[in-house]
Amino acid sequence: MTATPAAYLYVVRSGALTTVQDAGRPGWAHLGVGRSGALDAPAARLANRLVGNPPGAAVLETTLTGCAVRPDRPVVAVVGGAGCPVRVDGRPVAWGEPVRVPAGAVLEAGPAVTGLRSYLAFAGGLEPDAVLGSRSADLLSGLGPAPLGAGDTVPLGDPAKPSGRVESSGPAGPGSAVGPGDPAKRCGPAKRRGPAERCGPPAAGPVPWPGAPVELVLPVHLGPRHDWFTAPALRTLLTADYRVSPHSNRIGLRTEGPTLERSRTEELPSEGVVLGAIQVPPDGRPVVFLHDHPTTGGYPVVGVVAERALAGAAQAVPGTRLRFVRA
Repeated sequence: MTATPAAYLYVVRSGALTTVQDAGRPGWAHLGVGRSGALDAPAARLANRLVGNPPGAAVLETTLTGCAVRPDRPVVAVVGGAGCPVRVDGRPVAWGEPVRVPAGAVLEAGPAVTGLRSYLAFAGGLEPDAVLGSRSADLLSGLGPAPLGAGDTVPLGDPAKPSGRVESSGPAGPGSAVGPGDPAKRCGPAKRRGPAERCGPPAAGPVPWPGAPVELVLPVHLGPRHDWFTAPALRTLLTADYRVSPHSNRIGLRTEGPTLERSRTEELPSEGVVLGAIQVPPDGRPVVFLHDHPTTGGYPVVGVVAERALAGAAQAVPGTRLRFVRA
């Protein structure tokens, strides 16, 4: 029996797309279930670290236009990832650093100024029901919580109780050394602070948030179906300039640029595909599969992008110059 959450986050404005994401649900591809999870995983982990959460705690991922939420209890929060204006009840506060949000106050992440996806982390994490070990929304399969809309609520975890922590559903990453404790308790008495002053874990110096890519360079391991393309097509893939298409989404990063000519034109039986796979549909333009990708596909995969490079793809705005290089 699931305990009734003690606190909630109310969605005031959902923006273009706001979903709950954590470290995803790896290990289920054999059952047709993709990984999902935060597209910019390093940004989500860093946001969690700054509020004292485990690296895989659930956060909000917003796309382009940000969102606004209202907690019904005081909470320490961080807005990171894509650079954007941040306000609490209309008052400008720090981006990329912990701030105290009073009960009933509205925390707003504004439209992205640099990058594409912002992450909102809250001390104690978010606790919608987990599906297959993850609280992540998968837009392709429909698993996990639905994309958020105005008026929706999301349960908040209790940072003061170990049982309220959201355990990572994937391997620990940067930030796993952060110990337990309630960052809100480190902020001191509320009466000595303004409504949204900096607080939370002490910082040793400037927080190293990566910037959005001016040029996206994706290292590629050719295969398994590179032999379905002509030699000139492979040279084109690894030397031509592409642009990020505005039709990109959480399922795949679509490209604009030269097409790749196939040397074989017969139908390919559907086969398994992985995160970072570069599938080439009939129009000949490469598509890089991201976290909500299908687990099988019938178009040839010319190569696979190293996973470490995909965080940059998550923040590449439409029109960003894109190059594929040999890994």
